[in-house]
Amino acid sequence: MAVTVIVSLLGIYRMPGIIDRFLFRPYFFVRKNQYSTMVTSGFIHADVGHLLFNMITFYFFAFPLERYIGTAPFVILYLVGLVASHSCTWFKHRNNPAYASLGASGAVSAVLFTYIVYFPTTTLMIIPIPVPIPAALFAVGYVAYSYWASNRSRGRINHDAHLCGALSGIAFVAATDPGAFTRLLEIIGQG
Repeated sequence: MAVTVIVSLLGIYRMPGIIDRFLFRPYFFVRKNQYSTMVTSGFIHADVGHLLFNMITFYFFAFPLERYIGTAPFVILYLVGLVASHSCTWFKHRNNPAYASLGASGAVSAVLFTYIVYFPTTTLMIIPIPVPIPAALFAVGYVAYSYWASNRSRGRINHDAHLCGALSGIAFVAATDPGAFTRLLEIIGQG
């Protein structure tokens, strides 16, 4: 978290060249061997609002999740989410030389969805909606919206990264702790 905040703020306010060097550009990923940008782009953000939104989400879900699953699995999850989210972006935009992506949103989505699998009875407050939303309901809505928005491709938000990051978090739990889904279904069935 600290590295992401420091590198992003340096890029936004002091050294904009960092952002340009760290951007994930799907078109050039293979063509110019820019493989490292699949990871480096997760440590930079377009503006303070983008950084703040990702880091607030990270703060509330990453630290409790790390305590629950352990540091090594958490780091693997985060990297899987980052790479998986950029893999989807690469697949969709690999022939578009003008497209670029940045931010930790895909990895943060992986963390959030892993958290939801382990703690499905949690309620979430989404800005600006002042009503607690059950985590499972939020998850369904988030995936549906991300899918819908990714097919519209409007604005500067990489909805493909959000969707693939979320799905990679679910896949991570399926691969590392399949029993979590049994517990999840039991909890949902009781509710």
